[in-house]
Amino acid sequence: MPLVLRRRAAHLRERMDDPACEPETLRATYTRFGAVNRLFSGWRTLYHRYLRPRMGSDRVYSLLDVGFGGGDIPRALLCWAERDGLRLRIKAIDPDPRAAEFARSLPPSPISFEQVGTAELVQQGVRFDFIISNHLLHHLSDAEVTQLCQDSAALGSVVLHNDIARADLAYLGFAALTTPFFRGSLITPDGLTSVRRAYTPPELRAVVPSGWRVSRPYPYRLLLSYGL
Repeated sequence: MPLVLRRRAAHLRERMDDPACEPETLRATYTRFGAVNRLFSGWRTLYHRYLRPRMGSDRVYSLLDVGFGGGDIPRALLCWAERDGLRLRIKAIDPDPRAAEFARSLPPSPISFEQVGTAELVQQGVRFDFIISNHLLHHLSDAEVTQLCQDSAALGSVVLHNDIARADLAYLGFAALTTPFFRGSLITPDGLTSVRRAYTPPELRAVVPSGWRVSRPYPYRLLLSYGL
C-alpha cells in the first residue's frame, strides 16, 4: 500500500467539476485531454486487445462512451476502427453541459455527442456492443460506481472502464511529467487530485457487483471490465 496516499481522498473535488470554473481554463483543459490520454491512458493497446478482436467486417458495431470529457477517446477509437476496415457507430454521453458545448465546437464527426446519463439510456432500453469510459471512476462515490456497473451491464455486452490506480509514484510522476507542459489548464492540479481520489485494486473490488473484474493492464492503471 502507498505510504502517503494510504486512503482514498473522496472528499476532494477537481476544479473542473466546479460549475464556477473559468470557461477559458476549462476549454484549455478539455483541449489538452488528447495529449494526456495518449501519454497515460493506453487506449490503443486496449482497443487492440479487447475491442478489435470482437469485431468483424460483416456488420456495424455500436459503442457507448460514458463521460466523454474532451471527446478525444471516441474520436481515436473511430479512427482506428476505420483504418482496420471496421464499422463502428459511437454514441458519447456526458451529463455536464460544458462538455456538450465543447463537443459541439469541434469539427463535425459521425460520433453522436449527447448531454445525457446512463440512467436515461437504461430507461430507453437501448443496447450497445461495447461500453467504455476513461478516467470516470475516480470522480464517483462508491455507490455511484456500483450504479454505473449496474447501468453498464444493462446497456452493453462488453464493458471497459479505464482509470488511474492510486499510488505515491503515480502522483509524483504525473506532477513531474505534466507541470512543465500544461500551464494555463487544470491538467496538473486536477490530475493530482484525480490520483488522490483514485481507487486501489482491492478498494475497487470491494464496491463492484459480482461478475466484474478488476485488473491492472499497466503500472498505476486500473481496468474494470465485464463480459470479457
